[in-house]
Amino acid sequence: MLACAFTGFASGLPLFVLLQLVQAWLRDEGVGLAEIGLFALAQLPYTWKFIWSPLAERYPLPFLGRRRGWMLVTQVALVLSFAAFGYFDPALDVRWIFIVALLVGFFSASQDIVIDAYRRELLPTEAELALGNSIHVQVYRIAGFIPGSLGLILADFLPWSAVFWIMSGFMLIGVVTTLTIREAVLNPEIPPSLRAAIVEPFREYISRRGLGYALLVLVFLFAYKFGDTMATALSTSFYLDLGFSKTEIGVVAKNAGFWPALVGGLAGGLLIVKIGINRGLWLFGAVQLVTILGFAFLAQAGNNLVVLAVVIAAEYLGVGLGTAAFVAFIARETSPVLAATQFALFSAVTALPRTLTAAATGWLVELVGWVEFFYWCAAFALPGMLLLIWVAPFTAPTDSQEQSAPR
Repeated sequence: MLACAFTGFASGLPLFVLLQLVQAWLRDEGVGLAEIGLFALAQLPYTWKFIWSPLAERYPLPFLGRRRGWMLVTQVALVLSFAAFGYFDPALDVRWIFIVALLVGFFSASQDIVIDAYRRELLPTEAELALGNSIHVQVYRIAGFIPGSLGLILADFLPWSAVFWIMSGFMLIGVVTTLTIREAVLNPEIPPSLRAAIVEPFREYISRRGLGYALLVLVFLFAYKFGDTMATALSTSFYLDLGFSKTEIGVVAKNAGFWPALVGGLAGGLLIVKIGINRGLWLFGAVQLVTILGFAFLAQAGNNLVVLAVVIAAEYLGVGLGTAAFVAFIARETSPVLAATQFALFSAVTALPRTLTAAATGWLVELVGWVEFFYWCAAFALPGMLLLIWVAPFTAPTDSQEQSAPR
């Protein structure tokens, strides 16, 4: 569980640097919403990582083991990429900043491939998957407080270059974690060829689940967090547009978001162990849907710190709960032996809304305004909930129920 926690921090930090800190930096320097929205394209590697995931499956590096070797390489690259942001000016070097952001997305997505596979190998049962993935998701989101809270507060007192160098230092936590943990599988089954590493994960899943169900799962993975992802894509710009200072956003995000995220993440994991992953998806998905409407209320309330605190608290609680069940579902669908490519494919599909819709959210907000935008986000969350009827029936038995049933 400690390994799940610290690898979760290393996995979450780069994404939130892109989503929150780079976004605030660009907006603070006068870059328009439409241009900032296009920066979401730097997250494209998250949606395409399954293409190069077989390389990590087939070719382990000659140090630290099959998973940890690739972890270390990607984490060192992220340390250097964070530091590189500090050498550019948004007024003069937007193209170069985008290139660095794209590199951060690539190295982060590559790190996720091996971290997700490592965690799947580490957690064999549904109960362990539920709790371990809940802890991973919880710390993953807590990592967002570093760029989204501390980073914004520091930006009011330090140059942006210094802020990015400090973020680079926090990424060293991932490096230390990789050097400390041990491999989950000491003698892994390495595919005999690159072709086998590419083909076998897809063949195994379709033969185990069937083609029709496999396609339905892919649609569900895309749709389940579609509305929530849209609602939070430009959250930092939304808060700034309401007139909140960077320090106000940072302080409120830290105090109003941390404890609901902590309680929600841990309670969600424990509750999933009790009620099962399927029922968790139903319950937490409903909470997630309601929290989207909180943003619409905040847009109408305007510059009100109390409302901001309540909305951020609800958002971290709802998204933390929903993501805990969602990631546990993805892990359950994968084979421990072929986790890298299968997990990369499934999580890549879940990243599609964050990448594709975020690129258009700036345009949509400028067209309809913030209030109408959030109502649209709530509507887009409904199809994913409906798909639960087929991919995760509420009445389906949990592993523990199946094991205790008479035979």
